[in-house]
Amino acid sequence: MKKISLIAPGRISGRLSKMVEAATSGIPVEVLPDTGDIPDLKNKKILFAADLDQTGVNIPLLDLFRILYKRGGDALGGSSAGLLLHSESELFTKSAAQNIIFLANRLGCRFPGSPLVEATADLRNFLTWRKKLGSSLEEVCADLCTALGRRLLEDFPSTVKSPRILAVHASSRETSNTLMLWDMIKKHLPGGGITELHVENGAVRDCKGCSYTTCKHFSRQRSCFYGGVMVEEIFPEIEKADAIVWICPNYNDSVSANLMAVINRLTALYRRTKFFDKTLFGIIVSGNSGSDSVAKQLIGALNINKSFRLPPHFAIMATANNPGDIKAVPGIEEKARLFAQNMLREIKT
Repeated sequence: MKKISLIAPGRISGRLSKMVEAATSGIPVEVLPDTGDIPDLKNKKILFAADLDQTGVNIPLLDLFRILYKRGGDALGGSSAGLLLHSESELFTKSAAQNIIFLANRLGCRFPGSPLVEATADLRNFLTWRKKLGSSLEEVCADLCTALGRRLLEDFPSTVKSPRILAVHASSRETSNTLMLWDMIKKHLPGGGITELHVENGAVRDCKGCSYTTCKHFSRQRSCFYGGVMVEEIFPEIEKADAIVWICPNYNDSVSANLMAVINRLTALYRRTKFFDKTLFGIIVSGNSGSDSVAKQLIGALNINKSFRLPPHFAIMATANNPGDIKAVPGIEEKARLFAQNMLREIKT
């Protein structure tokens, strides 16, 4: 019988205990130790549950990851996970979630879309949900936890045999190390199913911040307030794609403005259709350091907020400064080949 493996390290508050109870209601649960003799965590349905302290961390959970990292990059291979977080303040839940998901993903763990239920100290992060559902903040929290537990338990996606892959970038092919890395990967993928979209500088205006009602109105018309290339080209290609590859050079430790504008404008499409069946990949090259910062941005914006499925080892990251330096990175061609293999194995629906 299917079951959830619960990892809840350290102190468990009353609030977090209620969240765990809601997420696992009616589901068999095995409680895994967070210290000492930690069992094999491969091929499990894992629910991470953590209280964050005043500095936004859970030390016992980080200690657990230190142990897992000593087991190698597949310590969580074949497992999928969800995440319940409770903070003592109104801060830290999102940044902590991005970090936990990033750490687990590098160990081979996959995450379904929208894998996080976060509870800030006064539950005010659920105010928007309360307007939509008409429930109390406590009821909204419990309902979202229950939905996450069911979604995690039932997450058994099937591999797409002939995937449609969309690659989105805003870079110059003559100088971009990130595009050069994509070209190394692309030659190991079947060419017939790949579409590339180049977002020209200034072609996509950033989100206007319409009200929910206005955004929903445009969404029903398969449109957006600004219209343009976003509605005419990018929305249709994303709807058709099984996987979206975000080709992201590191700009000041963040996703570039052009690509972030695309991500922000996806809200209008997201109002109409969720992205649970679309797989997220990232190709990230930094001039000096900080690729993990960009990867966590993609996790936060697209996996946590926009419900894209996060496959194991979702991002390939490298450091290359001058144009063409990526070609001299030791072992990069083999890393590109293995990343392409992982893509074909993990594009699922």
